[in-house]
Amino acid sequence: MNQPIAWYIAGPLIGLSIPVLLIIGNKTFGVSSSLRHICASCFPGDISFFNYNWKKEIWNLFFVAGIFLGGIIASLFLSNSQEVIIHPELKNFLAQNGITNLSGLVPADIFNWTTLFTLKGFLMMVVGGFLVGFGTRYAGGCTSGHAIMGLSNLQWPSLVATICFMIGGFISAWLIVPFILSL
Repeated sequence: MNQPIAWYIAGPLIGLSIPVLLIIGNKTFGVSSSLRHICASCFPGDISFFNYNWKKEIWNLFFVAGIFLGGIIASLFLSNSQEVIIHPELKNFLAQNGITNLSGLVPADIFNWTTLFTLKGFLMMVVGGFLVGFGTRYAGGCTSGHAIMGLSNLQWPSLVATICFMIGGFISAWLIVPFILSL
């Protein structure tokens, strides 16, 4: 458990969760809607977007709490001081851009409190986080909701959203992130 789970194991496990959710309780999978549920429960008011029966979706809040708790448990008890195994070309590219500490969940050379207050860190963490949040809201769901749940239900908007997510990911990986790392 100290290295990522192989795609051929993790993929089917994630894929099998969809029929289980649908069969057990006619529930849909997605994480981004949990923020809406939290806001609806904490700030009831006259905002129509938050005026709905959020208690019907409380299972989703427990699911997200489980993700958070699982992350804490993994970082405390399953942390690995060894480097995460990545492709040698990616490792060389990262080293050329000053990223050599590849142990832990994220590269500590980029994602730390000191780097947050630099242009590179601000662009990667704050602007990137804003764009992910904006894109999630604009697309009507996150990558897990569209690519896993929406595609399994043969929803046309989810196919379009997933294609756009992939194109955006390729553009980010090949053009934007190398530019930011070179700053």
